[in-house]
Amino acid sequence: MSQKRGRPAPKLNRACMLCGLSVLHFADNDDLVRECTSPTFEGLVATHGDKGSWVARWLRIENFVPGLYAVRVLGKLPDDVRGDLEAQGIEYRPRDGSIQD
Repeated sequence: MSQKRGRPAPKLNRACMLCGLSVLHFADNDDLVRECTSPTFEGLVATHGDKGSWVARWLRIENFVPGLYAVRVLGKLPDDVRGDLEAQGIEYRPRDGSIQD
């Protein structure tokens, strides 16, 4: 039995490098999507808004909107985006595992 092998389909899913959300609300802004998301991420966790979830606390997403979040996202936000976040009082923690508690 022969199987047809072709090139793998390109990875269309991307995860936000700030929060890990994999379903993006700014999908109509291609530049922002490319700068602030990564196609390289591991694992997915779904939250439904329950503040008692230990997984949400572990990932530091317990106060985020319900959704589908990546466990780990490779890549770092650009310096200008990090500066904008800092100016707004938002702490950026890379989601690539480089910062340990």
